[in-house]
Amino acid sequence: MRLPYHRRVRLRDHAVGRRVDPWPSFPSGLAGAWQQAAPENMRDLSQPGLVRRGVLDVFVSHSALVQEMGFSKRQIIATLNELVPAEGITDIRCRLMADAGR
Repeated sequence: MRLPYHRRVRLRDHAVGRRVDPWPSFPSGLAGAWQQAAPENMRDLSQPGLVRRGVLDVFVSHSALVQEMGFSKRQIIATLNELVPAEGITDIRCRLMADAGR
């Protein structure tokens, strides 16, 4: 059985003596860009997570927002790419989180 990528990287870094933060945080610019790019009704009920391979994880407070995000996904991606082009966001994946908007 093969270890997940993040565990292999941590084992490798430990073996060569590197100290790496096991829980990387997203750039602070992304949080501000999310507040500008997200539709007004979703700003307080969602929060951005990490960008992995061009996919932004967004945590939402209830399942109806997942469907609503699908309707405005392309516009949000376009706005985010204007505001934070270094992130290279190509898609958004929504995840449910009980207290995302609190």
